[in-house]
Amino acid sequence: MTSMYESVATTDLARLLQGMTGPATVEPEPTGIFPGGRRPDILITAQGRSPVVIEARRMPADNLEEDAAARFELNAVIKGRELESVAALYYPEDMISLDADTPLQYAAFTRRPGEKPAEYRVIRFPASGLIRGKAGDLAEFIRLISVPQNAVDQAAQALQAGIEIAAEILDEMAQLRPFISRRIAELLGMDNVPQTRRMACAIIANALVFHERLSGIHQGISNLREVCGPGVLGPQDKTLAAWDSILAINYWPIFAIGKEIMERLPADVAARLLRRLRETAGEVKGAGVDNAHDLTGRVFQRLISDRKYLATFYTLPPAAALLARLAVAQLDGIDWGDAAALGRLRIADFACGTGALLSAVYEQIAARHERAGGDAAHIHPAMMEDTLYGGDVMPSAVHITGATLAGLQPDQGFSQSRLYVFPYGKSPQGEVAVGSLELLTASAAFTSFNMHDPAQRTGGAGAELADQVIADIPHDSFDLVIMNPPFTSNTKHYDAVDGVTNAAFAAFDSSEDEQLRMAERLKLLARDTCYHGHAGQGSVFAALAHNKLKPGGVLALVLPFTAINGASWAKFRQLLATNYTNLTIVSIAANGDDTSFSSDTGMAECLIIGRKNGINGPNGEPNGKPKSPRAKFVSLSHRPANLAEAQELANGILHAAETRRLEDGPFGGIPIRCGDGSLGEILEAPIGSYETGWGAARIQDAEVAQIAHLLSTGRLWLPASPAAIELPIVPLEQVGQRGLDSQLFISPAHNGPFIKEPPRQTGTYPALWNHNARNETRMVCDPDSSLRVRVGSETKSFELWATASRVHISRGFRFTSQPIGVAFTDRESIGGEAWPNVRFDDQRFDYAMLVWGNSTLGFLSYWWHSSRQQAGRGRTTFKSLGALPVLDFRTLTEAQLATAGDIFEEFRELELQPAYLADADAHRALLDRRVVCNLLGFEESVYRGVRRLAAKWCAEPSVHGGKQRPRRARYVE
Repeated sequence: MTSMYESVATTDLARLLQGMTGPATVEPEPTGIFPGGRRPDILITAQGRSPVVIEARRMPADNLEEDAAARFELNAVIKGRELESVAALYYPEDMISLDADTPLQYAAFTRRPGEKPAEYRVIRFPASGLIRGKAGDLAEFIRLISVPQNAVDQAAQALQAGIEIAAEILDEMAQLRPFISRRIAELLGMDNVPQTRRMACAIIANALVFHERLSGIHQGISNLREVCGPGVLGPQDKTLAAWDSILAINYWPIFAIGKEIMERLPADVAARLLRRLRETAGEVKGAGVDNAHDLTGRVFQRLISDRKYLATFYTLPPAAALLARLAVAQLDGIDWGDAAALGRLRIADFACGTGALLSAVYEQIAARHERAGGDAAHIHPAMMEDTLYGGDVMPSAVHITGATLAGLQPDQGFSQSRLYVFPYGKSPQGEVAVGSLELLTASAAFTSFNMHDPAQRTGGAGAELADQVIADIPHDSFDLVIMNPPFTSNTKHYDAVDGVTNAAFAAFDSSEDEQLRMAERLKLLARDTCYHGHAGQGSVFAALAHNKLKPGGVLALVLPFTAINGASWAKFRQLLATNYTNLTIVSIAANGDDTSFSSDTGMAECLIIGRKNGINGPNGEPNGKPKSPRAKFVSLSHRPANLAEAQELANGILHAAETRRLEDGPFGGIPIRCGDGSLGEILEAPIGSYETGWGAARIQDAEVAQIAHLLSTGRLWLPASPAAIELPIVPLEQVGQRGLDSQLFISPAHNGPFIKEPPRQTGTYPALWNHNARNETRMVCDPDSSLRVRVGSETKSFELWATASRVHISRGFRFTSQPIGVAFTDRESIGGEAWPNVRFDDQRFDYAMLVWGNSTLGFLSYWWHSSRQQAGRGRTTFKSLGALPVLDFRTLTEAQLATAGDIFEEFRELELQPAYLADADAHRALLDRRVVCNLLGFEESVYRGVRRLAAKWCAEPSVHGGKQRPRRARYVE
């Protein structure tokens, strides 16, 4: 059969892309683009976006990529924009026709500024290899790389610089006219601090950028030069008059707060501010990006006050795109080409912040609509008026969300929006409210009190105040709830001297009494939900999302990693395991800030996506609920770096054709490929055991997770071994008894009978209380504290001292600095905060626990059981220590118990290196040999397998925490 000519294939591909890219123009082989008569194979242009050139040839096409990258040397300016992106596209070698299902391979080359003004650098994506997809995937890829990134960066820098300069004007006013500055802060619901004044400037700057765009769209709206340009008299009055004209059309989310700020400024201050920010708006416009490419959220996030207590951290755009893509893919039965059907969707973010997640969902819906042949501009009114619901306690955040969403289609009007400022704090009537969490039990929220300023309006075309508006948000009514909620815990006391007794409610200068009352209000509202005070507000927002979702609706959350394995999150995991299917849990197996999906959190996070069980069946059971609930765990090698990588990640997760289970043995997960590189692995695992957490997350090498899981069930299956070895493993509480929580010994609130003091050599009641690196290089540690009996507590002191023992287990094991996870004190001691003690009926078990717990197998068991939110550290709660998997010492023979004692005596004085160097530590290697061969009686080959396992475990980012590692393990054999 005759192969298809490349020119014919290119024409057919251009036709396919034209039907998938909305209002973009797709031209095959256009003329007049490059000098010398050279023509690109395909040129794609769209308003507000950079042109994209596609160079396409049949495989193998050896010189295609060199030719594609060379297009930048021609310095082409296409329809007023520089060429920033060129795609190299390979047709199948044996292609005889081209349609929407034809397999394609491609890579993109992007031009970015160099170190010097006249230089540039070309970045290839992916770094090596090719992306595989079809025409629809290519259309989405082109949409992502057409974002004019150089212009976006330039505009963001100009906007932030202009805001910082303008804020100096308001800072000066705050010194000379403090009453006006306080009025503006009250208007924004923020403290009268420099951050608030920067926020006020940002709101005005954003309105001016939008104003300039609208002056070219709507008749009768004067441009910025006419209202506040050089030489204009009364710029404040003229600007306010123009904004009144704009508000008569709509755009209340963008202009209402800005207008109120401007009306409160003195004329001289307003004039200086407007002229400064008009220049900034001109620089943004000159960059050519208007307001449509995440400028608003990116810049505003840096200015938000009260992040410490509200924990409003910006979801990074690639992470938001990844979560939104995975969530929207689970919406069932949607005709993406039907604009009316899309308008009937109900999507909410009840902690919307800067609107990053709602914007990402909107863009996913718009992209799917365009791929189905629609025009995204036509669905904008319905999206704004009916589909998208957002809420926050900060008026400025709702302004940002409204501006960001409206900016996606700035020339399309709408008559109302579903964006709300929820009541928070104390009302004039003396009541307290807790923001959107008031919706936990209500089907409709009256946004009435503490909302009397026009800045708190909900954003429709009219000027009604919030106390005239009802936010109708019933339970069981939303198709998708997507949130990155606050993580703040009620139990974290950040700054007691500032009156912060309850950090979750310390925002907006709440008094101590208000904080306590709000905490009681939340406790009442959250009754019988998955909320837990130690888990923090993330858990109660998860409960809110669950209440609002309809059967079959999709849950999509950004949560702290402790939601996966923290003890206080057990009820949330139970909620997921019993009420959701198609669960996908995404985490990052990296270090430091790279473990989070949000900016500035400094903690590991995860993405959770699932579909709520359907309507009850004929026998009352939920449709689709599995008998043995499972989830897809995705561990990424790094945080997605850009939107294109986020798309490839989502495609790899959604389209994985194979499955590898946690129980399958040490064979690894299913890799997610992007070109020749791996972005992570997918591992399916059971989630029915929600009490002790789910360990299959944030794993760089899935084999380590598989080995650790099997070990916890009593099977030792080592790397490259054909089968597992039976090994008696049980929870610690079956062979020993935990000591008491340290607070029961010394806390007056618990009538603790002791007072903690520095250690005394002859102290009667010694205690191993805190971590001390100098004291923990060997298995045997000296007590670091001494307890003294309180007067009147003598009897109780005897009762509690009876729980003392010689064995102590670390609650917070720093793998990067601590050599031991189990410590021994020659005298019986109390276990303190860092070292709870465990008591065995047979004291020979003490020695077995010491040598087991400090071997590679003991480390692996602890790591698997612990919460790994912080790099290089595993944490357990006092309660969860009872479930720690340990060797069943009861099954050991008399000879084996004697051997355990001999091994302990051999190692009690030996110095050990930190746990993350277990594979390179000669003493640890010897300990492994003694435990594996001498204590357990296994062959030398098993020991060598354990040492290979040590190398794999030590290579996990959650173990080494980014610390430099030896290039090669010296003691593998």
